[in-house]
Amino acid sequence: MALENVSLVTEFILVGLTDQPELQIPLFLLFLMMYMITELGNLILIILIVLNSHLHTPMYFFLFNLSCMDLCYSSVTVPKMLMNFILKRNLISYVGCMTQLYFFCFFIISECYLLTTMAYDRYVAICNPLLYKIVMSPKVCSYLVLGSYFMGLFDSMIHTGCILRLTFCDKNTINHYFCDLLPLLQLSCTSTYVNEMEMFIIIGKNIIIPTVTIFTSYSFILSSILHIRSTEGRFKAFSTCSSHILAVSLFFGSCTFTYLKPSSAGSVNEEKVSSVFYSIVVPMMNPLIYSLRNKDVKSALKKTFTMKKF
Repeated sequence: MALENVSLVTEFILVGLTDQPELQIPLFLLFLMMYMITELGNLILIILIVLNSHLHTPMYFFLFNLSCMDLCYSSVTVPKMLMNFILKRNLISYVGCMTQLYFFCFFIISECYLLTTMAYDRYVAICNPLLYKIVMSPKVCSYLVLGSYFMGLFDSMIHTGCILRLTFCDKNTINHYFCDLLPLLQLSCTSTYVNEMEMFIIIGKNIIIPTVTIFTSYSFILSSILHIRSTEGRFKAFSTCSSHILAVSLFFGSCTFTYLKPSSAGSVNEEKVSSVFYSIVVPMMNPLIYSLRNKDVKSALKKTFTMKKF
């Protein structure tokens, strides 16, 4: 009799980041602090953009959505990860696991395309400033953001749907700190060939297209910066661009290492460490790199706190 498309496993056990007892408490405190910084930083940025009308521009509209994504997708994985450090057995139901997988895929794929949109926005602003208001009109900005969410919605449904077609017979220990695609494939007692092909195509598209677009945009931006006469202006522009490129490289680089490397290369522990960067470190860095260093945001922060005093 053929196996039905129903899982025989009703719950999974999450192994976590490490099983070394002496590291549990220090890592718990470290990642708790990182999570609090992530949530606080992104929440402050969201509030500032909403309350200050001079931040109602295309750039900050994209940053608002980036902060919302970072706020949400770090919350999809980190709380469960923190539980691993204090519980002997960290259980997650089958439905909970599939739900976590879906929302993680949705937010991280949406962020891939939003980062691409933000790079294009900076390209237009720096390389074609006279056309900026026409090219990046409110309508166009809305379409670009909706397109990012649509890509996340569509591709996450494909990923989750392909996992739901698998059958999990007896193995239920996920060697990870959240329900990710690769660890789940390793537990399946049915063929995963279709899933592997689907992952290669979808993830490859979601990494290669945004990466090429982003670095092409920044190459044009850097070329324009070289024509700036002021040394101070050139240094400031290079400083801003380099920090953006660092964040993007860390995000896409860690994703590429985790999902697009040959199956024989690396180990599960290396994949878990790599996933920490795109799921925890980058969402924490984004508010600082993209906005909290800006004069406009500092001015808005000062203005908001001054208003509260009165």
